[in-house]
Amino acid sequence: EAGASVLLLRACLALLALPIYLLSFLGMWEPFCRKVFFPFILDKIGIVHDKKSKKHKQELFRNLPDFRGPSGELKLLEIGTGSGSNFQFYPPGCKVTCTDINPNFQQSLSRNMKKNQHLHYEQFLVAAGEDLHQVPSSSVDAVVCTLVLCSVHSVSSTLREVLRVLRPGGAFYFLEHVAAEHSSWKYFWQQVCYPTWKLVFAGCCLTRELWKNLEEAKFSELKIQHISLALPWTPIKPHIVGYGVK
Repeated sequence: EAGASVLLLRACLALLALPIYLLSFLGMWEPFCRKVFFPFILDKIGIVHDKKSKKHKQELFRNLPDFRGPSGELKLLEIGTGSGSNFQFYPPGCKVTCTDINPNFQQSLSRNMKKNQHLHYEQFLVAAGEDLHQVPSSSVDAVVCTLVLCSVHSVSSTLREVLRVLRPGGAFYFLEHVAAEHSSWKYFWQQVCYPTWKLVFAGCCLTRELWKNLEEAKFSELKIQHISLALPWTPIKPHIVGYGVK
């Protein structure tokens, strides 16, 4: 019975990660994770993920210039900027507002900003995707979100905020890992890893069916492609990539 094997294997994984569970119980893991571990590990995983996703991102962001505003400028807001690994794909002269709930990525962020001086960096906001109140309604031409919707508290609230800050005719770009096919081994392992993975990787959920949230959001046009990224030894191979127009 799949349910029982999932629980048994979850318990084994929890035993392996026992020190982390203990630190979490003592209230010490989350601050350490946010400040030190997560920025460090995301940098390392990010390098691999960036290599594997590069051609998909080039393809995804190719039509960004089509969404320039009436003034000819492209105002872009990125949710969960992290270390800024998407900067290289944005067109020259693009005005970027960075937001992240975690302000501890400064080192890798400033490294990527130096590398990408073809952009204008407008501001950096410490903000959750569900609450972008510092950004006026209908004020940006494009919103970008990669590997972020897996860990927001509410996907639907985040998408509501995306639609609020976008001007009519603006576009939301996404590339996210998602739940595997339910009958597959991949999904079985996603279920096994779920609780420990979520604890270790700052709230990242493995089994979200994000395409459903995107279909429910009120985009006038939505392009979604299901892809698989070869990330050995990780439960995050299935991804979706695409964009929605307000």
